[in-house]
Amino acid sequence: MAFDFSKLKEINELDFEQVAIWPKEIKTVVAIFCVIVVGAICYYAIISSKLPMLDAAKMKEEELRGTFESKYRIAVNLSAYEEQLVRIQEDFSSMLKTLPTSNETPGLLDDITYVGTDAGLSFKVLNWQKENPKEFYTELPIQLEVAGTYHEFGMFTSNVANLPRIVTLHDFDITSKNGQLSLKMQARTYRAQASQADSGKKKGGDK
Repeated sequence: MAFDFSKLKEINELDFEQVAIWPKEIKTVVAIFCVIVVGAICYYAIISSKLPMLDAAKMKEEELRGTFESKYRIAVNLSAYEEQLVRIQEDFSSMLKTLPTSNETPGLLDDITYVGTDAGLSFKVLNWQKENPKEFYTELPIQLEVAGTYHEFGMFTSNVANLPRIVTLHDFDITSKNGQLSLKMQARTYRAQASQADSGKKKGGDK
């Protein structure tokens, strides 16, 4: 049977005590209205207060899922990470061996003087400067001033790079006076902290 909308006009004349004989159109509308009202009451009284908890649970689920995935990737690649760690420890131990010890630092001035004079330079200034402690090492700066030619400067920097201990060159300043070139710079070498050096020696001795 078709839905007769004209029956809805009688809704204001209905007697609630005779619900059984209401037209089906009105019963349908009232039923839909009741469902909407009950649904709204349930939502605001029960469901809405739980929504923040649901959102928090979803965020926690995503966080736990991300943690699980990251730990799963680590577990899958654990052997590769262990091999990488061994290589890093070996490289670190090798690097520590290229840092001069307290007993070797005075000899570095002799080494720098030797490679400089071997390149044809004459030294005007060669002095240790104040040490600069860092988190894992101590920086040992050396103030340099040498005279020579561009070719000799280049040979000197190459010879310094080939020294058995790490020495870096910084703050280059080349000036010309009376036809003579003068090069001012700062050389820096590095000394490992005592705990780091001892650790490197132990690892080297265990091999």
